[in-house]
Parts: sequence; C-alpha cells; structure tokens
Amino acid sequence: MMAISRAECVALDAADPLKQIRDEFVLPDGTIYLVGNSLGAPPKAAAAAVARTVEQEWGGRLVGAWNVSGWYDLPLTTGDRIAPLIGVGPGQVAVGESTSIAIVKAVSAALGLRPERRVVVSDLANFPTDRYMVQGLAEALGGYEIRDVTGVEDLSGALSEDVACVLLSEVDYRTGARHDTAAVTALVQAAGALMIWDLCHSAGAYQVDVSAADLAVGCTYKYLNGGPGSPAFVYVHPDHQAAGRHLLTGWHGHAEPFAFEPDFRPADGIRRFTVSTPHVVSYAPLNASLDIWERVDLAAVRAKSVALTSLFIELVEELCAPHGLGLLSPRDPERRGSQVSFSHPDGYPVMRALIDRGVHGDFRAPDVLRFGFAPLYIRFVDVYDAAVTLTEVLEKESWRDDRYSRRLAVT
Repeated sequence: MMAISRAECVALDAADPLKQIRDEFVLPDGTIYLVGNSLGAPPKAAAAAVARTVEQEWGGRLVGAWNVSGWYDLPLTTGDRIAPLIGVGPGQVAVGESTSIAIVKAVSAALGLRPERRVVVSDLANFPTDRYMVQGLAEALGGYEIRDVTGVEDLSGALSEDVACVLLSEVDYRTGARHDTAAVTALVQAAGALMIWDLCHSAGAYQVDVSAADLAVGCTYKYLNGGPGSPAFVYVHPDHQAAGRHLLTGWHGHAEPFAFEPDFRPADGIRRFTVSTPHVVSYAPLNASLDIWERVDLAAVRAKSVALTSLFIELVEELCAPHGLGLLSPRDPERRGSQVSFSHPDGYPVMRALIDRGVHGDFRAPDVLRFGFAPLYIRFVDVYDAAVTLTEVLEKESWRDDRYSRRLAVT
C-alpha cells in the first residue's frame, strides 16, 4: 500500500491556494514538466506581451518607443519588480545582460571595494560559469588567487585576511541543497570580506532575503519564467552603490549617456551597474511573468514547494528503492530548495526514457537526475504520476534502448 493515493493527491490539488495560477501558464497536454529549475514554463500572457512590444511599440512608435514606451528604463523598472522577490528594496537591482556578465560586474566591483585583498573564494559546487568568469577576471586583472572550497563547512578555514569576496550559490544546482544565507553572510562579513550570492536556483522558488549581503546575481528564466535567455539581474547593497565600480563600463552606466563624452563617468546609484542597450523584446515575457509574481504569496509558494518535494522523495524511495537510485538532495526541507536530485549509474538514458513517457526532468554529469518543482504550476497529482512513471521505466528497464544512450547537445 502506497503512502498516499492518487485520489488523495487530487484532493490536495483541490485545496491548493495556488491552484488557479497554473491556468496562467502554457503546459502541453500529457507533459509533467519538472524542469522549472532549468527553464520555466511560459506565461500565457508572454506571447501577447512580445507581440505588443514588436507590433505596437516598435512598429507603431519606432525609435520614439525608447521614451514613450519606457524602453530606456527597463533595467531599473524591471529591477524594482524583482527586488521584493529577493528581499530587497527599490533602487537596488538592475536587470540586463546574462548571469555570466552579472558575475563579472559583481565580482569586479567587490574587488574594487577591497583593493588590498587579492583572493576570491569560490565553491567547487558553484555552477561552472561562475568559476569560469572569475578565472577569466583574475587572469585579466593579474595578481589574484581563486581559493576553492568544497562546501560551506570548509568556508571558515578559507577566510583569511587576504580574502576580498566570497561567491556562493544559495542552492546547489546539482543537488538542490540550500545554504543558510544569513549565517554564511555574517561569517564572511565578520572576516572583512564581501558576500556575493548566486540566486539562479532560488529566486522564485521560495522567499529569498539577501538584504544583508553585499551583492547578488541571478537569472530570470528558471523559476521566474522570463523565457529562454531572459535578462539576468544584479543586486548591490545601498552602502556600496556610491563607491562600487565594475569593469564593464558601458554607455548605459554612464552618468549622461547622451552627452557622448569621451571618458566614462559612472552614473549614481544602481544605474551604474547597467552596461549596454537593453534587449527590449526579452524584457516583455519577463514582465508578463512578474505580473503574476506580484499577485503571489511567497509563503504559500514555499509551503507548496516543501510539500511537493517531500512527497516526491517519499514516493520515489518507496517505489524505486530496489532500482539503484540514491537521494542526493537534503532530506530536511529547510536545507533544500525546490529541487530533488537522485543519482543513478545510468542516469542519462533513464532520464531520456522518462522524458519520452511525458515526465520531463534533466540530467547533470556524471549521474544526476534532477527534478525541479515550480509551485506555481506543478500539482500533487503530477508528483504522483511522475514517481509511478519513473518506477515503470526502472522496473521494465526501458532505458536500455540504445537510442537513449545517444547524448543530445543539451542534457
């Protein structure tokens, strides 16, 4: 007898305070979409928002739309809409470019704020682009060291007087493990270093609060449902905005961009952390999603996330125990984001077979099956059906079909 029946999951969905929100997203029939931690589902309003930007604003106003339609200020107005989702206030977040670029802005600014210190601490569990960008930055500047840790438990020993900043992901992209941002931030700042958080796998998954941190970066195409390649954001604590200088001194961060001066003069406030002309069309679906987020109770989002992920762990361990799966995510929901990961020695073909049967997760090398639970549109019945389908794939060994072993470009 299973711990919970499908009928009980249907009843949980009927009582879900977020149940109506699901109807605002495009979800193909027959698909259980557990990849919101990689690319969120599109809001139904996104297509109309893009069409309006292209047809009415661009098509109807042409270059005048920069003023009339608010295009020029999109990095700041959109940043103010994201700010409550990460626990900060207006004028503290700028939106634009990609997460990789945002990392360069944040880390280079931190190094400038601690010029006498020459070490950047990075976690080997960070998403690789975080470390790649820091490596390139350190090489370009010269004289900097990257000091790697293998988890927060190693952080204390790495915090010497020469550490300028620490860059960590709030949620581990492989395992879904969640750090205590307040405690870690306090530890880093007590050592005189600056704390930079990567919020890519946490913003939109639950209540985030980085108001005590020095800087933070994050993407908007995962739980925030901004669309593929939607612009990233950077948060800068108000105490650092006047002195903070980053390396990417593009014209949109200039104090008077249309004065066309020959030398860079930084703008005041968060605007100095903008760089280039905003990719206007990419902001349209993001702002359509933020229309939804402004009506959502983040506490309800977190409560549902905990319930969904806990149920999935319980069902999978009950049904799939004999089939080689190992839980990688923390069992304690307080230490877990909105993602559950299992290991399997043949994880890639298992995931391919699962996707072919309508349950979409993804795979991360070497053996990680990831399942992301976006509370705005995932139901309890989806969790039940996903666990049952995974069990069938493993019991019938359908993943052994040769076609599932051929690697696709994106896994």
